[in-house]
Amino acid sequence: MNEANQSALREGKTDRSPRILVVEDETSLATLLVYNLESEGYDVEHVENGDEAELRIAESPPDLVILDWMLPGVSGLEICRRLRTRDAALDMPIIMLTARGEEGERVRGLSVGADDYVVKPFSTPELMARVRALLRRARPERVASKLVLGDIDLDRATRRVRRSGREIHLGPTEFRLLEYFMEKPGRVFTRAQLLDSVWGMSAEIDERTVDVHVGRLRKALIRGREKDPIRTVRGSGYSFDETFGRD
Repeated sequence: MNEANQSALREGKTDRSPRILVVEDETSLATLLVYNLESEGYDVEHVENGDEAELRIAESPPDLVILDWMLPGVSGLEICRRLRTRDAALDMPIIMLTARGEEGERVRGLSVGADDYVVKPFSTPELMARVRALLRRARPERVASKLVLGDIDLDRATRRVRRSGREIHLGPTEFRLLEYFMEKPGRVFTRAQLLDSVWGMSAEIDERTVDVHVGRLRKALIRGREKDPIRTVRGSGYSFDETFGRD
């Protein structure tokens, strides 16, 4: 890879992946959260109760905390209140997860210092978007606003995509697909994984829909003899070609 392409690749990455602490005692939900956050490129740690969360945060404050309201022992609400009394956690983004959707409960969560409030069951893509938004606001240097691979650059802030300087017009779904691919070049995603991460687990669509949208994305990206950046892996799924942009 030449120097220019190496520099371009670096624009799409941070020096260290943002660290996220998931505090959740429900095993299946915790597994889902960890899987999706790690798929987004974050460094994720999971604990099951508030006492352990306080200990981990005191030892090494993460960049963001996803905190369940209903925890065994000390509640997530109390943990949030305690964290906001400590200098090391004053500006740490906290997303509260809860099954409580009433306005009064949301106010309680926000009043003790939570930055955002997500009601279960939630859309995985929406939660990931909220994580990115809070990280960008709290630690703008830690979340790249632009992804650049080869001659394709994607700007998250303006929602614009260009290839070799020309603008590529994408629908919202195609934009999210390309963003997801470019965040993890070379990694192969099954259609089911793409449905979960791009559309959300609650989406009532079948896996053939992924093929349709990948086809639309390719059509928008490729002109003439330009190389196809998306690789079809027979029997598995799709990936963004990790060799794209190399000489």
